[in-house]
Amino acid sequence: MSKSEIRRLDREIEKTAAKLEAVKRGEWWPLNGSERRAMARAIAGGSYQVVRGRNPGRAERQMDTTGSAAEGRLTAELTALHNEKQRLITEAARAKAAKKASGWW
Repeated sequence: MSKSEIRRLDREIEKTAAKLEAVKRGEWWPLNGSERRAMARAIAGGSYQVVRGRNPGRAERQMDTTGSAAEGRLTAELTALHNEKQRLITEAARAKAAKKASGWW
């Protein structure tokens, strides 16, 4: 309920938003381990198909799917952080109002 908790949540929101933007740009650093492995597998499979003279469409779809899953995960995380921040702000406001109401005039 303190301001330090709200500031901590603000920092986490900024970090998560930066990660989401990076994923949208196609960067790999915000991906978790399983997402990175899936991307590496798709790249390896796609490059093998290209070397063989075939269409790498399936590998490209797998990369797109993995990127979309990472975006969805980060969006859900960002939404949860925003909801938690709003909950803390509301709780602090209620506590302040209750304290004001119970005081002397």
